[in-house]
Amino acid sequence: MTRTATLTYGDQTIELPVIEGTEGELGVDISQLRAKTGLITLDPGFGNTGACQSGVTFIDGDKGILRYRGLPIEQLAEHSTFVETAWLLINGKLPNRAELDQFSKRLTKYAPLHEGFKNHFEGFPLNAPPMAILSAMINTLSSSSCDGRQAPEDDIDELSAKLMSKVRTIAAYSYRRSLGLPFIYPDPKLRYVANFLHMMFSMPYEQHIASQEVVDALNLILMLHADHEQNCSTSTVRVVGSSKANLYASCAAGVGALWGPLHGGANVAVLEMLEAIHKGGMSAAEALALAKDKQSGFKLMGFGHRVYKNFDPRALILKRAADKVLERLGVRDPLLDVARKLEELALIDPYFVERKLYPNVDFYSGILMRAMGIPTSMFTVIFAIGRMPGWIAHWKEQNQDAASRIARPRQIYTGPTLQSYTPIDQR
Repeated sequence: MTRTATLTYGDQTIELPVIEGTEGELGVDISQLRAKTGLITLDPGFGNTGACQSGVTFIDGDKGILRYRGLPIEQLAEHSTFVETAWLLINGKLPNRAELDQFSKRLTKYAPLHEGFKNHFEGFPLNAPPMAILSAMINTLSSSSCDGRQAPEDDIDELSAKLMSKVRTIAAYSYRRSLGLPFIYPDPKLRYVANFLHMMFSMPYEQHIASQEVVDALNLILMLHADHEQNCSTSTVRVVGSSKANLYASCAAGVGALWGPLHGGANVAVLEMLEAIHKGGMSAAEALALAKDKQSGFKLMGFGHRVYKNFDPRALILKRAADKVLERLGVRDPLLDVARKLEELALIDPYFVERKLYPNVDFYSGILMRAMGIPTSMFTVIFAIGRMPGWIAHWKEQNQDAASRIARPRQIYTGPTLQSYTPIDQR
């Protein structure tokens, strides 16, 4: 029996269908609300609004649960790789050996950029933000004249592999451009993550060989960021894709949304906070005291999460990885010392414990990437590389849904009422 919710407004009473997800989530279907009552809902930030039904990722923020296609993130972190997880998200199931091999071969095939792309990179100033370059160059990929290996528009497997592979090369070239260094071609003998680090840090006369600890840590960071339900950037990809914009244009828009400091730039904000604490000669205890004082204007970055009201499951995984990697690398960094002390004190401070303001994934990912020698300017770019499979999965899901409609939110108008035009000499 279909459940309904009853809405009463004035002398009107209507029944609205209640939709139930596979994990018991309930939502009131208000698609006919305006037609039947003339009302719309107002939900700034869309925190209580479901914009779609999706089978990609499940989150239970109260219980600290994150699952990709039904698989717990903890199991994927222990047993899977970023490439396999990407295939899972995009195709809805774990690949068999042949499918994974084929996907890996496609990633290798599409790694090089057309030589003409170098002219595009040279057009950017040396101080151009890597995220600006990334967004522009993803859009450029949709032009077949700039890419000799253009995939057929109806072959989502080829398109997915091409975008996932080339975004890593574009990211590395963006970094090299910012330093005035020569571009390094991808090495077909290297796997996805190791190849990215090679293109980032090698020189023509000396190849950079990343340690297995660094490769594993970056692989884990990418996997944990691969999708996170209907966040700001994923919602942007779906909104743009709802107009039937192509995959590249939609994902380029996602890069723009991710660029913001409240989204993908959050781990950068963590490092900036740590640097401010260190340079200001402030102790971790003093920083926590300031964070609890609402009049201080000081904000503790990297603690708490809008969705998770318990520990962010990704943060728990990265914390263990950070402890292991930092020890093996023997990194000595005063900012990392500050971070560890903040974490230690916050986890036993009643103020933070009672409010469940635990360190989140941004706190640990920033620390890890700094320890690996990745510059702060590239943090959000790496987030974009990691999130690409999720964006592709959501674009594909929406594009294949025959009932999908172009996104067109409503508004409550609060501007001036009817006025008459005043000629300029009378104003």
